[in-house]
Amino acid sequence: MSKTQPLKMANAGEEKLCLDSEPPKNFEKGPETQPSKQKHPKPEAKVKIALVSCGTEYGGVQPAFEQAAAKVNAEFIYPEIDIAALDTIGKDFGVEAASGDLRLMMARAQAVVRGETIADGVFVTTCFRCAEAAIVRNEVRRYIHKYSNVPVISYSFTEQTDAATLYTRFEALTTIAKRRHLLAREVQHGITAGIDSGSTTTKAVIMKDNKILGYGWVPSNEVIESAEKAFVQALEMSGIDRSEIQALGTTGYGRYLVGEHYNADLVQEEITTNSKGAVYLADVQKGPATVIDIGGMDNKAISVEDGIPGMFTMGGICAGASGRFFETVAKRLNVDITELGDLAMKGFQENVQMNSYCIVFGTQSLVNSLAKGALPKDVAAAACRSVVEQIYQQQLQEVDVKEPVILVGGSSLIKGVPRELSNLLNVKVIVPENSHLIGAVGAALLASGFVEE
Repeated sequence: MSKTQPLKMANAGEEKLCLDSEPPKNFEKGPETQPSKQKHPKPEAKVKIALVSCGTEYGGVQPAFEQAAAKVNAEFIYPEIDIAALDTIGKDFGVEAASGDLRLMMARAQAVVRGETIADGVFVTTCFRCAEAAIVRNEVRRYIHKYSNVPVISYSFTEQTDAATLYTRFEALTTIAKRRHLLAREVQHGITAGIDSGSTTTKAVIMKDNKILGYGWVPSNEVIESAEKAFVQALEMSGIDRSEIQALGTTGYGRYLVGEHYNADLVQEEITTNSKGAVYLADVQKGPATVIDIGGMDNKAISVEDGIPGMFTMGGICAGASGRFFETVAKRLNVDITELGDLAMKGFQENVQMNSYCIVFGTQSLVNSLAKGALPKDVAAAACRSVVEQIYQQQLQEVDVKEPVILVGGSSLIKGVPRELSNLLNVKVIVPENSHLIGAVGAALLASGFVEE
């Protein structure tokens, strides 16, 4: 297939929504320093992120934090406190921490909530090795979210944490801080397209006046080729010619490459596009909601209020809590992955024990169970339970789970997954129509902000 020419969709001089002017290809080199002959607008003010931590400088990860923040035009601020507050701060939080660093962390959070330190966002982080820090981190996150309107995310760092790992988290945090007016958009206008270049599949949608007219869904192989295939499928289904597209947005792992190819108006990380797409498809754009996105290689849990992410977490210990694990299970059971959900609905997960943390050990548990005579339907059900248990233990402890709970991503189409998640949380789980297209839908919806109304 010959490479198509990039679409010219933005009006001359129109600003594109992209928090980083360059794809994050190399965090080591830093920002481009060569002089430009073009006249650039006045740089935006840096986003101020309050770093509430027990000591990233001691963990050796502070340089990575600084690099990731710089890439999204953000800078850290460190809330000042009254040293005497460290003696009583535990009573305010209901957590008496033995560590002085953790008490300092709580005091800094209190300074943000009280307005003694003005921040656009808060990043709460502790070392993953410390159990006490995990408890404090969770309480600090809840405290900030409950008593302020400042967006907050939390993260447990390791010695190997690098800037690339942190990038999407900082990008989402700064987007929420700077672009709330765009994220508040509830209705799509004009004719727009969204392309989600995911880790395992690439999705594209065409929307017109708040309706999905067509979509494409193909495996992610070569990034641009996969995007073009999905885009062409969506155009053909919708009956829309690409020259009629008024604005285009991209998201997902390959968003920068695809965005550059199509001269996209919007290049956006997955947290904001997926949460926006989820509440749109579920028709719950007002009030609280919890979005759980099980992707091909990772998963996300997002606490949403009026369509805007508040708290979120992403990733996981292993691909054992992702669509990749379901592909492994389906292959071992000799069924197509589209049949795995129906098979799981016939089985009972309690008949099979399966490791819920690692794709390797989970697969080993699967093989051992089959060797002992376990029924394929029970193994399929246990695989669904295994995935949602890991999400519950590792993701949902980091956000405030409020109904409605919306399950999205390709794995949401495996029927046993929403059943097991519903049983685990004891709430009704919503799987909206076209739940696998959320990223592309969110990108198309947000891109309509660039269409003259």
